[in-house]
Amino acid sequence: MISASITNGINGSPNIPGDKSISHRSIIIPSISNGICEVNNLLKSDDVLHTLEAFKNMGVKIDEINDKVVIYGNGLNSLKKPKNEIYLGNSGTSARLLTGLLSSQKFNSILTGDKSLSKRPMKRISDPLKTMKANIVTTNGNLPLKIFGNNNLSPSNIKIEIPSAQIKSGLLLASLNTKGETIITEQRITRDHTETMLKSFGANIDIKKIGSKSKITISGQKELKSKNINVPNDLSSSAFFIVSALINENSFLKLKNINNNPTRNGLILALKKMGANISIINKRLSNNENICDMEVYSSTLNGCELGSEIADLMIDEYPILAVAASFANSPSIFRGLKELRVKESDRLELILSNLKNCGVKCETENDDLFIYPSKNYEIKTNIIKTEFDHRIAMAFAVMGTKIGPLQISDSDCIKTSFPSFVNELNKVGGKVY
Repeated sequence: MISASITNGINGSPNIPGDKSISHRSIIIPSISNGICEVNNLLKSDDVLHTLEAFKNMGVKIDEINDKVVIYGNGLNSLKKPKNEIYLGNSGTSARLLTGLLSSQKFNSILTGDKSLSKRPMKRISDPLKTMKANIVTTNGNLPLKIFGNNNLSPSNIKIEIPSAQIKSGLLLASLNTKGETIITEQRITRDHTETMLKSFGANIDIKKIGSKSKITISGQKELKSKNINVPNDLSSSAFFIVSALINENSFLKLKNINNNPTRNGLILALKKMGANISIINKRLSNNENICDMEVYSSTLNGCELGSEIADLMIDEYPILAVAASFANSPSIFRGLKELRVKESDRLELILSNLKNCGVKCETENDDLFIYPSKNYEIKTNIIKTEFDHRIAMAFAVMGTKIGPLQISDSDCIKTSFPSFVNELNKVGGKVY
């Protein structure tokens, strides 16, 4: 358990870790490509390390040299049958992406996870894979999950109804080793790191974005060619520092080398709509990803209303956005947060209950969240329940910098995405112990 107390200001330049989504893909895709890939700035969090161990378990040679991870790939069909079950801890990204990849291999495999991951829905990936003739058996829709490898999947035309980059990525990875042309249509665009990296590795992939939809055509069984990867710093991890600077007086932060991919920068759009003083500078491209630096100043925020369409660009950031909204000058309404209920926890319920315990007036109606800020908050209980959800833990640690002290339960969960979070927050003025 950690305790977060009121700060006198957040100032400096914290070290933000590598992007978690890109780090997962920076292990998976080079492992099935031809050649040697040097990965710089890979996130060394629990979730990513589970992906790393999974591929070592499947015979991929991976060296860790100083700050680099070196992956020796031998092609689409080079993976070996794992010696034991593949344990993925709390990582939903690992589970859903590997389900797709392993469904098209020559061997059978079993995926398992911790108590939290074992409650998350897996039929959302296994069902669309079955249209490709994949043979996957879930445990009442959850992990453990048995995959009976089929090196002869059928190319398909698949429409994804649930906006999820994990589902899309699992299908893309299955399609890589499938003879023929597979077409994947998203009804709403989600983060596109998998497509971006596959394209840079030479996959035969075509991406068309039409309004809010995306149509991806991929011709399988083309071997990928490795190239080195520089993982940008994680915008989702930056979010906690951005909001801590915005809501605390006498604050200024400079964030460097941040991933500013337009399919996941909804938090920045939302905060600017609320009046946040955030400057985006030094824009550039790296491995086809948009990178930038950011300057963040203490700001007077206004409430706002966000429709469900923006949720796809920032679903992971709603816990920290809710904290920001708690200190705005007017109410906020965040609509269409259904996906928050099937994350590492029921995040919507945890946001609601923890805000109420902090004295914030708020309510939910179906999947919409309403926040009515006040000038003064009287803490009802200072124990923050996280249900081992890293984003809830970090969001309410930031809340503690404004109204604390708050006691964050099960704070070890932060290691799944940002092991150095407490040290970095303290380095810029946080008071977390």
